[in-house]
Amino acid sequence: MCAPHEDPAVTETERPHRAIRSYTLRQGRLTPAQQRAMDELFPRFGLASAAAPLDCTALFGRSAPCILEIGFGNGDSLAAIAQAHPDNNYLGIEVHTPGVGHLLLRIEELGLNNLRVMRDDAVEVLTQRIPDGSLDAVYLFFADPWPKKRHHKRRIVQDEFVQLLRRKLKVGGHFHMATDWENYAQHMLEVMTAAAGFRNTSPTGDYVPRPDYRPLTKFEQRGQRLGHGVWDLIFERSA
Repeated sequence: MCAPHEDPAVTETERPHRAIRSYTLRQGRLTPAQQRAMDELFPRFGLASAAAPLDCTALFGRSAPCILEIGFGNGDSLAAIAQAHPDNNYLGIEVHTPGVGHLLLRIEELGLNNLRVMRDDAVEVLTQRIPDGSLDAVYLFFADPWPKKRHHKRRIVQDEFVQLLRRKLKVGGHFHMATDWENYAQHMLEVMTAAAGFRNTSPTGDYVPRPDYRPLTKFEQRGQRLGHGVWDLIFERSA
């Protein structure tokens, strides 16, 4: 799930001209299987970095709902969602190479034809490659909460990002977020409630129960046993 985590982080004080990232890049070491996946499977199921707009209908060879997950982590949940919903097309973005390799192996193992993977920065992909009004849903599950107050500016759910997403979603499309950090859940709720062009699908104006399509991860199951909470938010593009 979303784990915008990256490599020995280059700080903004070291690179003041660089945009603030919502992740820190740590590549980690690939297993032999993950390396094989990057070498052999990424050319089949991965999308190389480019500036050309993506056409989901052409990419998958069919017209179907197109759903994007940002920061899929190791990809187990996204693979499970794609397997359970073969009538949808899925795009996944992750910067952590071992996670990309792991998901590619799951795509091969499950024989999935409705999922493609990108190893790129999500903001760059959204800005350069995703046409306006083309996505039926965007998922952001368990993004880095950047819990220290001085790092809150790194949280990906900020108004500028939200308005970028709004342009990419179809009217009626959903932005589904989930987090196990209550403070981040409150932050996302505040940002999204104030965001123009969105409405909260929660009848109580806050959070929603976990939808059946979002798998309950081992991480969540362990958290539940320890009494930890998980908060889901689903906002619909209204205009």
